[in-house]
Amino acid sequence: MAEEFLLKIGNLSKSFSGVKVLNAVHLNVRAGSIHALMGENGAGKSTLMKCLFGIYKQDEGEFYLDGEKFNYTDPKHALESGVSMVHQELNQVLQRTVLDNIWLGRYPTKGLFVDEKKMLIDTIALFDRINVELDPTKKLGDLSVSQRQMVEIAKAVSYDAKIIVLDEPTSSLTENEVNKLFEIMRTLKSQGIGIIYISHKMEEIFEISDVVTVLRDGNYIGTEEIEDLTMNKIINMMVGRSLENRFPHKDHKIGEVVLEVKDLSTLYPPQVHNVSFKLHKGEILGISGLVGSRRTELVEAIFGARTKDTGEILLNGKKIKNKNTVEAISNGFALITEERRETGIYPVADIKFNSIIANVHNYTNKFGILDNKQMEKDTDRQIEKMRIKTPSQSELIRALSGGNQQKVIIGRWLLLNPDILIMDEPTRGIDVGAKYEIYQLMLDLVSQGKSIIMVSSEMPELLGITDRIAVMSNGYLADIVETSKTSQEELFRLATVHL
Repeated sequence: MAEEFLLKIGNLSKSFSGVKVLNAVHLNVRAGSIHALMGENGAGKSTLMKCLFGIYKQDEGEFYLDGEKFNYTDPKHALESGVSMVHQELNQVLQRTVLDNIWLGRYPTKGLFVDEKKMLIDTIALFDRINVELDPTKKLGDLSVSQRQMVEIAKAVSYDAKIIVLDEPTSSLTENEVNKLFEIMRTLKSQGIGIIYISHKMEEIFEISDVVTVLRDGNYIGTEEIEDLTMNKIINMMVGRSLENRFPHKDHKIGEVVLEVKDLSTLYPPQVHNVSFKLHKGEILGISGLVGSRRTELVEAIFGARTKDTGEILLNGKKIKNKNTVEAISNGFALITEERRETGIYPVADIKFNSIIANVHNYTNKFGILDNKQMEKDTDRQIEKMRIKTPSQSELIRALSGGNQQKVIIGRWLLLNPDILIMDEPTRGIDVGAKYEIYQLMLDLVSQGKSIIMVSSEMPELLGITDRIAVMSNGYLADIVETSKTSQEELFRLATVHL
């Protein structure tokens, strides 16, 4: 009799530094199904998958694949046994070709030499199998993020994978790219592959998943068929309470103009062209637009991280330069960057270092000696305030979940008490509970008279939390609309004005 489940994980437990991060968790995945794994940041999803993939060794628990018990000693062992994982942060060799990235470390050979003809034929066959159109000889660094992701999925399939784990695969993709990814996932599903899909995007879960398993605080909460679930039921399982509204109630007063940007253009491509807008005290101004609309370039120019060509910036009616980031910080600006792993965190440093680094000059005495006690006190205060899940402030930040890393970054900038907080994709890759906390924090800040510029690719988020929305299109400002009087359709229309 055939096994009902392709993959069975039973009673898995794992602890770090005496803290139990997984407690008797189980997960059963059928062949030819897309099984969503959900939970708040820090719920244990990534730890569970790393145990499956041989990165971590579990303390307790068992794995079965096709009815046979296994324990992978490392990722190479897992790959060769039919378990592949496409990580959220793609780890690829950008200077090499697509071919090289798929077959690196296991090149087919003909005698003493690499059999490049076989490698090309096998890659074309691989792309045909998953319906991907890419030039195998192209350098990987010349591809888009979504194309690079397809290469990684093709690599996973090339190991004759029975199970493929996709960790937040859509976090940096456009709507069309997401649709293409889903096509590939459905193709793999039809071929009998079991897919474990980790995502915080509720709409996607209902579109692509067959089954959902939820973890909370390292514990197994439940597994349900997707047709038996509602969005609110999943949220309830994830956070242990019902969130009737995805966004907190807005009740803040908007005051006078605090920031005015006039005819701002940037010097080097990709360029911003003659953008003008005003930001009021106590306002959340959203910035919308498609990928490539220059949203990030605009806020980087305001913050002094990108060279300006023309234009003026007025703060409280006075002209300022913000020639660099140091000057911007001294003028009361703060920027939470889009790519937290690349430009936000110091991965090999602990939480304390990552919390105080932007404010380090304020912890030195007249002799230039750092006040470690005050740094620890402020870090503990931010950990409590931001509800960061960590054993201690000495934990390396790279060991935290994405949502908790983001909370550390936000806490870092709040220590500076900025008047204007620029947030570029602040909730990317963050669960619904943590998103709500960040939204509430934003509303608390504007209620205190702070002002926020928020870049987001999620239209429901912009419509739920902002007061006005500036829509960028190919480097130009298409229009600024009142949030209460606009719609997703209008935002999309404006985003295509200059294409």
